[in-house]
Formats: sequence, C-alpha cells, structure tokens
Amino acid sequence: MNQYVTGATIKELRERKAMTQADLAGKLSVSDKAVSKWETGKGYPDITLLEPLAQALGVSIAELISGNTVVNTNVSANMARCKFYVCPVCGNVLASTGEASISCHGVELMPLEPDDSDECHMISMEQVEDELFVQVDHPMTKRHYISFLAAVSPDRVQLVKTYPESNAEARFKIDQVSAVYAYCNKDGLFRANAIRNRS
Repeated sequence: MNQYVTGATIKELRERKAMTQADLAGKLSVSDKAVSKWETGKGYPDITLLEPLAQALGVSIAELISGNTVVNTNVSANMARCKFYVCPVCGNVLASTGEASISCHGVELMPLEPDDSDECHMISMEQVEDELFVQVDHPMTKRHYISFLAAVSPDRVQLVKTYPESNAEARFKIDQVSAVYAYCNKDGLFRANAIRNRS
C-alpha cells in the first residue's frame, strides 16, 4: 500500500497542537501505540480515520495527505489580496482571500500568478455612470478564449464567466474597484489597474 500520509506530518501537526500521542489516540479511539507506529512509519492510519485525524489535527484532508499545511495570515480578508484558481479538467473558477489548499477533480490547484495586461490581452475599461465597462479584444474561438473577467475591490470580487464565440466583456459596479483581471485559457491570468473613479 502507498503511504498516503507520513508519520512526520502527523507528529509535526500533533506537536503543533500541544497534544501527546495519548491525547491524539483518545480523540480517535485508538491506542497510543497505534499513533506511535504511525509517527515512526511502522504503520498507517486506516483510511477511515483520515477525516477524524485531520479534524483532530486542525487541518484539511488534502493538507494532511500532502504534508503542506496552510497558515492564513490574511485574517482581515481583504479581497484586494484575492487569489484565483482554475481547474484544468472542468474549467471551474475559484477564488480565495488568502492562502488555501484547493483541489478540483482530484487535482491540487495552484494560485494563478497574474501578468500585466499586454498587447494580446489588453484590458480596456470605460466608466459608464456607476459601472465599469470592461472589454478584452481577444479571439473567442472554441480553443482559445477569455474564460472570465473579474473586478476586485477591498470588500468584494465581482466575477463574470465568459464563453467561446461570445464577447469578452462585462459590466461591474465601479465602487472602489482597484484591479481588473482577465483569464485566457491558453496564456493565463492578466491584470490591469482599474481606472480612477470619477465623481
């Protein structure tokens, strides 16, 4: 059987929670000898124990299995620090306000790193009353297209899904929008600073 969780991970997380092996064993209704075997690599927790083990250690199952724990230092949840994720299997778009462990279709997703808007992915903006009209002049074929547009402000993320053979454009409430993003299914995420709100 492949080792789906390492003893070192269990030990590190247990110690971080200031628990003894006996404390952890009590939470899982197993013996402290069982926990000792897991931590020394002489045995593995039964797969049915993964969820309660993750809960007892204060992490997600994905974090437990990968051994990479996520510490969210962004407790203020400032949406301007938003990170975007796109599933390569289904195209699902997800956003988080800080560090996260995100997976879709069994694939661990990494946050997209935006590039500045360029000649081929020029994000144009126009203020129309209290809205920001955003457009990207980009091919919208079935194989190469802008998948979504997003406007980010300190208290919200506005996201519009766009589709092949339609226009890459959207209208967003302009209030405090600081940045606009466009995601190209071939070339990745692009960012442009929002135009200043004119009163």
